Amino acid sequence: MGTQFTNESISSLSADWLVIGLAESAPLSTTVAQLDETLNGLISRLIESEDFTGKLATTASLLGLTEIKTPRVLLVGLGPDAEVSLASLEKAMMTAARTISTKQNTTAAVLIPELENKSLSTEQLSSVLTSAMTVGSVGQDLYRQEAARFPFQDLLIVGTEAADQSACQQAVERGRILGDSVNLAREVVNRPAADIYPVSFANRVEDVSKEYGLESEILDENQLKQEKMGSMLAVAQGSDQPPRLAILKHTGADPSAPTLAFVGKGVTFDSGGLSLKPSDGMKTMKCDMGGAAAVLGAMTAIARLKLPVNVIGYMGLVENMVNGSSYKLGDVLTARNGKTIEVLNTDAEGRLVLADVLALAVDRGASNIIDLATLTGACVVALGEEVTGVFSNNTDWSKAVQNAAKNSGEDVWEMPMFPQFGEQLKSDVADLKNIGTRWGGAITAAKFLENFISETPWVHLDIAGPAFAAANLPHREGGGTGCMVKTLVEVAGQYPTSK
Repeated sequence: MGTQFTNESISSLSADWLVIGLAESAPLSTTVAQLDETLNGLISRLIESEDFTGKLATTASLLGLTEIKTPRVLLVGLGPDAEVSLASLEKAMMTAARTISTKQNTTAAVLIPELENKSLSTEQLSSVLTSAMTVGSVGQDLYRQEAARFPFQDLLIVGTEAADQSACQQAVERGRILGDSVNLAREVVNRPAADIYPVSFANRVEDVSKEYGLESEILDENQLKQEKMGSMLAVAQGSDQPPRLAILKHTGADPSAPTLAFVGKGVTFDSGGLSLKPSDGMKTMKCDMGGAAAVLGAMTAIARLKLPVNVIGYMGLVENMVNGSSYKLGDVLTARNGKTIEVLNTDAEGRLVLADVLALAVDRGASNIIDLATLTGACVVALGEEVTGVFSNNTDWSKAVQNAAKNSGEDVWEMPMFPQFGEQLKSDVADLKNIGTRWGGAITAAKFLENFISETPWVHLDIAGPAFAAANLPHREGGGTGCMVKTLVEVAGQYPTSK
């Protein structure tokens, strides 16, 4: 897809569609007012008749236009002008992209809106418009004979003559890279377990490393045994698919600089093990590697953007299945850091995988850690399907990650980490149980993970809600969402390059 910034007059643009975002009850900008005059007041009449209101993510199509070179215009609502944010703008533009990406070889031009919210720079707007159109035009129909959605052949982001063309072009390129990286994470989540299993995911990691100049390392089951990763290996032993730990390394700063570590849960299919899930609970469990997918997507973006920072991505890859070798309730596992774990639910397996991978990241010198996991249904109960839960042992590091999420238009909410939640994990026969009571389950899961990060500043992101969408919506494709990829890249972009 060709993607670029232009400040060419919209009346002279040649594309299949021109997308214009308009705020609710706001006067037309000078650029749109001039277009309205060229179209003999068509836009004004739609607004006056309330056929287009500007409410967030509503649309109206103007077809068969002859007054300008672009024959179709899509108006998309941005909501109240003063309330427009990166998140709401992305929702509007994702809706626009999904509306007009139903045919092959479509070209689109998107006008950068002139907003009351001046805290959003033209460069920020250019980037979010590009990423939203890139993601919104890609469907989940990987296995359909007739695809429902097609990436744009060409995409133009249109600004005013006053815009800094060089800076905006760089922002557009960043947005395209972010969109591509989100789509990569979405794709691997959307592929079923027959296609994406630990070895095939690791092979994909190696392919990505070669394509984008990252260092890769793959640990097989024998190497995992040598690394004493008994907790992770226990989860994997019920599957015919052997486990893998995939590692990607980006060295953009001096080797002596701090190292940022991303750790992703990569359960490529989760049956629940002997604590077997019912069918309804199992049918979307190809998404249980959403954390590892986010790490993969983010690492490709960091490499392509050539960020001057040191980042290592760890992806713990297993299947949680059932056979005669499955780990059992009552088993006591020994994790990499020597902690012993009493297993009381084999469907609380993600934390067992993360425990060993987090300990390895600590042992390899991570200065700061972020882990991502579709970890608990309890977090979905607490925060719904579109908000990521944040858990941390370090206030400053937590704030940094939350600020990065805000700057990326991704919704997060910090949860408490009070000591009493850790009390639920005390075992009579081991150092820890792998589950607490039914209350505060997302927090007790995070408190479990806290046992494996030593004193390293750490943030746990529970993405069980937003990582996978059960159905299509006007602004969002069903399936994998690629959530938190943009946040991870933003964190990396702000990370210190010296001690």
